[in-house]
Amino acid sequence: MAVGFNVGFFWYQIGSGSFLHSFFSTVAVNLENSNWGSRFPLIMNKLYQGSLESEYVNVALMELDTIEEELGKLPPNKVIWDIDDIKKQPPWGDNISKDITDLSNYFVTSDGEDFLTIFRHALEKSQELGLPIEIGSL
Repeated sequence: MAVGFNVGFFWYQIGSGSFLHSFFSTVAVNLENSNWGSRFPLIMNKLYQGSLESEYVNVALMELDTIEEELGKLPPNKVIWDIDDIKKQPPWGDNISKDITDLSNYFVTSDGEDFLTIFRHALEKSQELGLPIEIGSL
């Protein structure tokens, strides 16, 4: 089952639920000292729970900027597949493209797009339309 971001009738496909959870797990472990939502409450708490109202998107975009900047300083081997089982590895293990140089470009959607770019587009669409951004599945 594919998951993604939904803004009104706009759908931004991400990939599997475990892949999306991996992004959030990686942020929580590496950038929040395993204290989920302590630094990025809008993205990690409100949105991850399913929905973020458009009035909060401006701050969420600032959170995303910080996440991207800080992930850019971490090597790919710092990826966390599941915060509840930190030893668990991604299905592909460490067999990744040489184009992946850090955690800011590690996450690629099932459509081959940069996850952080798609995430930003979905947030911006929410802001533009004044509609919530939601995590949903097809």
